[in-house]
Amino acid sequence: MKKITIEASSEYDILIEKGLLDRVGELSVPVTGKVKAAVVSDDTVFSLYGERVVSSLEGAGYTGITSFVIPHGEESKNLDSFTRLITYLAETGYTRSDVVFALGGGVVGDLAGFASACFLRGIRFIQIPTTLLACVDSSVGGKTAVDIPMGKNLVGAFHQPSLVLCDPTVLDTLPPETFACGMAEVIKYGMICDRPLFELLAASGDPRENIETIIEMCVKDKAAIVGEDEFDTGMRQLLNLGHTIGHGVESLSDFSVMHGEAVAIGMAIITRAAAAMGLCPTEDCQSLLGLLRRNALPTSTEYGAEDIYRKSLSDKKRKGGTITLVVPHGIADSRLISCPVETVLDYIKQGLQS
Repeated sequence: MKKITIEASSEYDILIEKGLLDRVGELSVPVTGKVKAAVVSDDTVFSLYGERVVSSLEGAGYTGITSFVIPHGEESKNLDSFTRLITYLAETGYTRSDVVFALGGGVVGDLAGFASACFLRGIRFIQIPTTLLACVDSSVGGKTAVDIPMGKNLVGAFHQPSLVLCDPTVLDTLPPETFACGMAEVIKYGMICDRPLFELLAASGDPRENIETIIEMCVKDKAAIVGEDEFDTGMRQLLNLGHTIGHGVESLSDFSVMHGEAVAIGMAIITRAAAAMGLCPTEDCQSLLGLLRRNALPTSTEYGAEDIYRKSLSDKKRKGGTITLVVPHGIADSRLISCPVETVLDYIKQGLQS
């Protein structure tokens, strides 16, 4: 079993091994004790894995196990779902000593984490990621949030999980497009800081063949970054590579463009712009574009620069009239720049034209 420790305001482990899903209870009890447990999931994931997780919790001695299931999809990550979940926890008698299990992808993890951060001013939660994107990124680091009409992840809190249990076998049931979305976040780590990861991906025919190693490398990268900047005031913002522009594309599409697809488009646009400006070697830009395409990810969009720019202005990294952009200067060399918000439009135009 691979174990990676996150050293944040509260220390916790990420455990990675095939078959962990049937050991959720056994591995969680030492962390939480035999308390009351709520399993939060979506209708697709719960139908696949809910019974196994509940059975594991029962076998380990958890009490009063209940489940809260939402419709799958980004549209469920909203304040209405948040209100329904914390109301459910209150009505069902959960206390501060109890625990929430987030069984699902990024939507479930974000929603369950945010509810756990707010209910009774904070109760424990454990992440059980079931998508590649959640395994390598959203389940680790304590960012929790929901969307509002003005933008994605604009209402949230930092709340670290007590444990993350990652079973790569659950990825076998993912639709190809969902797996591809996770690969966008994997490739992002290569462009930010991890040349060996990028080279492994470039040399690999099928990333599933090395999936445990890939997850471990990404989580180690994120652990190092979160350990240095838990609350996203400095280097952690590097993890937003492709996200400012990508969130604009995602919002314009009313979320018909999936998050990972939007991040891929955002990375492609900002890297093409950096190459056009002489900041990033052309060959590194082409390597990124080729890797995205090999993993069935888009590198262009039908939306225009002005529209993407307008939607990008709601980005959380904006501070007054400035915004922090992540700009690639080559493979494994992305840098933060603070610039006037108008500069984002220049990058988008360059990236769409190149």
